[in-house]
Amino acid sequence: MSLRIVVCVKYVPDAAGERRFAGDGTVDREGVDGLLSELDEYAVEQALRIAEGSDGEVDVTVLTVGPEDAREAVSKGLRMGADRGVHVEDGGVHGSDVMGTSLVLAAAVEKAGFDLVLCGMASTDGAMGVLPAVLAERLGVPQVTLLSEVSAGGGAVSGRRDGDRASERVEAPLPAVVSVTDQSGEARYPSFKGIMAAKKKPVVEWDLDDLGLDADGVGLAGAFTEVVEAVERPARTKGEIVTDEGDGGLKVAAFLAGRKFI
Repeated sequence: MSLRIVVCVKYVPDAAGERRFAGDGTVDREGVDGLLSELDEYAVEQALRIAEGSDGEVDVTVLTVGPEDAREAVSKGLRMGADRGVHVEDGGVHGSDVMGTSLVLAAAVEKAGFDLVLCGMASTDGAMGVLPAVLAERLGVPQVTLLSEVSAGGGAVSGRRDGDRASERVEAPLPAVVSVTDQSGEARYPSFKGIMAAKKKPVVEWDLDDLGLDADGVGLAGAFTEVVEAVERPARTKGEIVTDEGDGGLKVAAFLAGRKFI
């Protein structure tokens, strides 16, 4: 029996670059290089491990939503070993919050066909971590989130979720949505063979019309949240130097007490 896995990945601004907001309150993606969100690489890795450990046929699709450059996130997943890619690009998606993005992803996942959806625990830009849950709700399937170990087979997905004091074994019937943590297994580097093979793998491009979605329900127009103002953090000021003349401890205590730290 075949298993269709869709991995949702995000193209994010490089954290090492100079990140800024554009005039409309969205992230200025033109002024900084982007890359596949590091936390999503763990989801791709888990999909590939499930495929490699399965006796049956497993198809791994990498899906992203974003501007033209976001195709690189799909390409990275294909170089790692995924079978095919889907890139949803439409100007109406610009400015989507998690509700709009989940709406587009749900429509694309349903159109692609799925048994299992894998996501990273959060994106490295927004870092909200709620998209997998919202996506599961939109798809009407169970969610199993924050797994540090995951396996799929026999019509179910299961894994381990590690808490502060205990670990849980969890399981859900397929189809389902799963998010994995950065403890699930180191993501592989694309091999030369994988890089060459990725050039021949299919990548489908869809827009909102292809997904049957109205632009009013996504993007800035359909966002549930709004960035009212964004200002640069002020430069750090020179700290106060306490000279120890035998009473350094008292001076430090007085400094902390003056700021109500003690």
